[in-house]
Amino acid sequence: MSQHHHGHHHGHDDTHMDWNEMLPLLEHGAELQSPLYRQAAAWLGELAPVAGVRRVLDVGSGPGVQSCLLAEAFPYAEVVAVDATPELLERTRQRARAESLGERVTTHHAELPDGIAGLGGADLIWAADSLHHLGDQRGALAELAGLLRPGGLLAVVEGGLPTRRLPHSFGIGRPGLEARIDAVHADWFAEMRAGLPGAKEDVDDWRALLADAGLVPSGTRSFLHDLPAPVTDAVREQIVTTFTRTRDALGERLAPEDRATLDRLLDPEDPLGLHQRPDLFMLTARTVHTARRG
Repeated sequence: MSQHHHGHHHGHDDTHMDWNEMLPLLEHGAELQSPLYRQAAAWLGELAPVAGVRRVLDVGSGPGVQSCLLAEAFPYAEVVAVDATPELLERTRQRARAESLGERVTTHHAELPDGIAGLGGADLIWAADSLHHLGDQRGALAELAGLLRPGGLLAVVEGGLPTRRLPHSFGIGRPGLEARIDAVHADWFAEMRAGLPGAKEDVDDWRALLADAGLVPSGTRSFLHDLPAPVTDAVREQIVTTFTRTRDALGERLAPEDRATLDRLLDPEDPLGLHQRPDLFMLTARTVHTARRG
């Protein structure tokens, strides 16, 4: 999920991520956004005739929420969940069994980008928030494009809009806290990218990158994730978890006033805190870029 959305705030001012530790946050976040991803998968079904899609690769599949949604959307396909973290792949297998998709959702352990070549051919490749963890995004796209069967579709989920969960002014500290957190996170994200093996700077022009990979761009769409106030307990819990991670990972980078605001927000006893506020919501958008092999 992109820098704004999938809670990749981890560690104390470092840019290493323990994906196993992040499993609950990743999984709950993807579950909450399932309606958005169902819409995206339905759109892909218009671009790639459902009956013709027999093998799907979910590259950087995490806990497998989207792998299972893709299996629902493409009922004739084998969906291969590809990830480098064994615990996430095990969770994918559990989820697939629970949803009676165990025969069609399989897992493949691979470190990326080195493992791309061994993934085999596919009619649809879905890469959601995984390419920005690879130093050479352009090179990885070219390799993925090479796996597509004739007419096959590559869908890259990157970008969208920053998530908002609080009103601009919410009664604690200076208004605009989430925008300032986004700015700090953008610096963190740039450091994370610069520290990746083989890191290369490229403009995030995904249409141009897909075309450079030899594919024919076939449309870009953004999908809204809109959970207005009042939120369910599950959404509130996800918001608390996300802000807790932000406080742990980015706290030292934030202004002292904003750290103090976060501490109040995370205090279960504070009537203006996240545990008790009636005005929490969740609003974001995810962008899907697609291109086809001629």
